[in-house]
Amino acid sequence: MNRLQKFFPVLSLAAFFAIWQGLAFSLNSTLLPSPLMVLGVFWLELISGQLTYHLGATLVRLIVSFTIAMLLGSAIGLALGRLKKLDAFFDNWLVIFLNIPALVTIILCYVWFGLNEASAILAVVINKLPNVVVTVREGARALDQDLLDMARCYRMSRLNTLQHVIWPQLHPFLMSATRSGLALIWKIILIVELLGRNNGVGFQLHLYFQLFDVASILAYSIAFVIVIQGIEYTILKPLDKKSQRWRR
Repeated sequence: MNRLQKFFPVLSLAAFFAIWQGLAFSLNSTLLPSPLMVLGVFWLELISGQLTYHLGATLVRLIVSFTIAMLLGSAIGLALGRLKKLDAFFDNWLVIFLNIPALVTIILCYVWFGLNEASAILAVVINKLPNVVVTVREGARALDQDLLDMARCYRMSRLNTLQHVIWPQLHPFLMSATRSGLALIWKIILIVELLGRNNGVGFQLHLYFQLFDVASILAYSIAFVIVIQGIEYTILKPLDKKSQRWRR
C-alpha cells in the first residue's frame, strides 16, 4: 500500500489530463483545446523566446516583491506579536489593509506614482504585506515564554536569541506565510502586469484574451504553475526539511 501511494501524484496528474482530453474531444471547440494542442503552443512560444522573456520579467517582479514583503512583514509581525500596546494601536490598520481589494491598491499605486516598475512592485508588496504580518504575529504570540526567560538568564544576545530561540518556533508560521504568499503574490502580479506593464505573463494573458486564444492562455498559465511548483519542490521543501532537523 505504501509503495502504491508513491505513485498517487503521478496517477492524479494522469487522471487530470485524461479528463481534460476527454472533455476537449467531446466538446470539439476552440474554447477548450486539448492538452497536446496546448503543449504545441507552449513549445512554439518557448523556442521563439517569447515565453522565457515574459516569464522572466514576471519572476523578477515576484522575487523582488516577495522578498520585500517577507522581510518587512516578518519584522512588523514579530514586533506586533511581542509588544501588546503596539499591536493594539495598529490592529485596525491591519484589518483595513486586509480588506482593501488588490485591484484598488494596484490602480491607486499606478495613479499616484505612475505606470512604472516601482509602482508595480509597491502594489504587490502592499497587497502581500498584511498577510505576512498577521501570520507572523500569531507565531510571535505563541512563543514559549519559558524559553525566552532561559535565554535572558544565560544572557544570550538578541541575535542569538532570535536565531536559536525565536526562529525555530516561528518557522512553521514563516513557512505558512511563504507558501500562501507564493500562491497569492503571483496572482496579484498578473493583475499588475495586465493593467500597467508592457511585458510579463499577465501582459501576454491580456493580449491572448483579446484574441480569444485559449490555447496560448493555458500555455502561459501552465508555464508559470510549473515554475511555482519547481520553487516549491527544489527550494521550499528542502529548506523546510532542513530547518525541522532540530525537532528530531
